[in-house]
Amino acid sequence: MEDHLTFEEQLKQHQAAAKAAILAQCVRLAAAGITFVAAHFDGSGDDGVTEDVKCYDSDVYAYEEFEQVAHDASDLQEHFETLVPYGYENDAGGFGDVVLDVRKRKIIVERNDRFEDYSTTTYEV
Repeated sequence: MEDHLTFEEQLKQHQAAAKAAILAQCVRLAAAGITFVAAHFDGSGDDGVTEDVKCYDSDVYAYEEFEQVAHDASDLQEHFETLVPYGYENDAGGFGDVVLDVRKRKIIVERNDRFEDYSTTTYEV
């Protein structure tokens, strides 16, 4: 049945399944003292990378400032990668984070797109 779906419909199904798999781990993560889990992605020129999923015990999502909790969440890696925005690596690229708020049981995706710009000035001398 999936072969009759458009690419966008298939993507939505895969993302829904990934979201369900991630949220199903909230109880286990909370029991380990983890407040949020994050994966950073970055790409350009048709190439991109998603960093390993990392766990934290902070109330602030600015995880660059905090040390991660030693907890193996590698089983969530594939699911987090599924939620990385499609096409973030195209052209000038983009970067951002997929973050699971364990307490609120919410997944937030923040995508920042890079772009190139120029201005032209024409004048006679």
